Amino acid sequence: MADSKISRVEAMEVLDSRGNPTVQASVFVTAGQRGVAMVPSGASTGVHEAMELRDGDEKRYVGKGVTKAVANIEEKISLAVAGIDVCDQRAVDMRMNEVDGTENKSNLGANAILAVSLAAARAGAAVQLQPLYRYLRNHFGSSSDELVLPVPFMNVINGGKHAVGGVDFQEFMIVPHGFSKYSEALAAAAQVFHTLKKILVKEGFTVLVGDEGGFAPAFEKNKQALDYLVRAIGEAGYKAGEQVAIGMDPAVSELWDKEAGVYKLASEKREMKASELVEYWEELVGEYPIVSIEDGLDQDAWDDWGMMTEKLGERVQLVGDDFLVTNTKRLKQAINKKSCNAILVKVNQIGTLTEAVEAITMAKKNDFGVMVSHRSGETEDTFIADLAVGLATGQIKTGSLSRSDRVAKYNRLLVIEKELGEKAEYMKYEYKGK
Repeated sequence: MADSKISRVEAMEVLDSRGNPTVQASVFVTAGQRGVAMVPSGASTGVHEAMELRDGDEKRYVGKGVTKAVANIEEKISLAVAGIDVCDQRAVDMRMNEVDGTENKSNLGANAILAVSLAAARAGAAVQLQPLYRYLRNHFGSSSDELVLPVPFMNVINGGKHAVGGVDFQEFMIVPHGFSKYSEALAAAAQVFHTLKKILVKEGFTVLVGDEGGFAPAFEKNKQALDYLVRAIGEAGYKAGEQVAIGMDPAVSELWDKEAGVYKLASEKREMKASELVEYWEELVGEYPIVSIEDGLDQDAWDDWGMMTEKLGERVQLVGDDFLVTNTKRLKQAINKKSCNAILVKVNQIGTLTEAVEAITMAKKNDFGVMVSHRSGETEDTFIADLAVGLATGQIKTGSLSRSDRVAKYNRLLVIEKELGEKAEYMKYEYKGK
């Protein structure tokens, strides 16, 4: 369509949830519509991720400025994509990759490329007068895909790099899976979250929050976090495992000592070899209603991941985040090696919407679980909520209930549920038991 061609792209430097700069892009089409998107940034980033472009000037935003990425959008990307039909998402994305010319998008910057990619999708939805989730469904989904509201994996206890002084493991999540509607599940999660806060206050723990809005109490042992979650679920009036389960993201690449060949749990003064850590996960899965473990081993420990999946893959979801980095090459290898059974999808890990969707599609075709995720440095942009619904991933991870950048995604899903009305289906997610 002549009136849906990209006329220009503008960009600016804005701030993320940590007060660090990030990129916002606006894509304009000839008919007058515009799409706007902001990109997030991670703290515990995988070594195989696409590369953000930062200015490196320590006198400005402590070196984290993104004026170079902004300039790349307005001086290079805008010219490169001008005239392309904004509804041809693949053509837009592949043109930017071509101009960048690197494997990890380090020339233009993955933050520059992704901002334009997501903004183009929003502009396309505006051109076709569709809500974003339906546009994504029609554009990328298969005829068998339904518009499904995802189960939220809500991070309510933070540790690791997300909460200095907390436990070793990065995220402990509640999973309200045993409900018929998303809004009911969200209400249950909120009830557990506030109950947990009351318990922690009563017992003298701090209720200051980490990067993703979860509490960061200084527990002596990591298992205490699980004990308090089970207690909070019960005191909130729900059945642990039956209605509300637990998910974990230990992010143990951050705990891996390559030279020593061990994982170091500093808060417990423990060291574990890979086999011992897998036995530890087996112990936890047997003792607590855990449905999902993300990045349970180092991001390059392929053989160890295979061992973990062989021992635990029938009982729990084993999610590759830093391990797979939303990359179809690594995902294909994991499928062939049976190294895990689910993928975490972070669009900024791979750098374009097209490539993120390719990872989702490959995972679903191979019966892998798919969890769309935020980053620890987030913005108020709610794109991932529409992506989770439009591509029927069934799971979303977007933080706790005490930061507006996280709550915005939960609220967007409430809006989508209301728009879908009786057709709003909530993902069925089974807890397989101890």
